[in-house]
This record gives sequence, structure tokens and C-alpha cells, in this order.
Amino acid sequence: MAEPQVPDGKPLLTDIDAESASAELPAFLARPPGAPVYHGFPLVEETRTDGWCFGAITDFEGESDGCECGDGFVVAPDGSRAGLIWSVGDFPIEEVLPPEPGRWGVWAVPFPKPIRNVADLVECFRYLLPELRRLYAKIVESAG
Repeated sequence: MAEPQVPDGKPLLTDIDAESASAELPAFLARPPGAPVYHGFPLVEETRTDGWCFGAITDFEGESDGCECGDGFVVAPDGSRAGLIWSVGDFPIEEVLPPEPGRWGVWAVPFPKPIRNVADLVECFRYLLPELRRLYAKIVESAG
């Protein structure tokens, strides 16, 4: 019987300037007290739109055919954050983990095309942004 094929992991993008609570660990593994969830991963400033911004966890550049999936997060205008597990496709946003203190959930989200560079990421984030705004408003309203 053949061994199952395990996909290669994607490289992480880290914010080398992020403060760590440990001299031995990167910031994303040792968040300082009061640091937000996803501290230690970079915001992609080019995506910033009306106060919303995409943060990258997995590297989205470098694949010759474009990256078709990855992990990231979104920062809302109030600074609150949610996790995003993105993949190329046409499907409704789906809850992976419910909202909790410090994070308004983790969501599986569709991107309309593979990501080859930052310009593609900006386009896909802006495509998704109206749905993220609606989702965020619904969560804030229900927490009311």
C-alpha cells in the first residue's frame, strides 16, 4: 500500500520587529501581555482599506502558479481581529471557530483567484471585504 501524500507546509511570515515575551521564542509564540491575537505576524499595509487590513500568517508569494490557500487574519477599524483560512473558490464564508474574547472568530473564506503577489492579495482582500464587514457587524450586534 502506498504512503499517503502529505502536502508541504507553507512558510510562515513573521514580523521581525514584533516584541516577544521570551528571548528564546518568536513573538507569535510568546505574545507580550496585552498584545493582540496574531501578534508577531505582519500586516500587509497595501491591503489597508477604510481602516481594514489583512495580516499574513503564511507566505503568499513565490509559487509559480500562484498560491491557492493560506492563513491570515483581518484587523477591523476598531483594532479587533479575526482569523482567516482562505482558499481559491466560490463558497460562502464558514465559521471554523466561534468568536471569543480577543478574537471575533476564525473563518474559512473564498478568494476569487490565486495569489501571485501583493497586488493580487489587495484585489482578493477588497473582493472579500464587503462580506467581512457584514459578518463583523452581525457579530458586534449579537454581542451587543
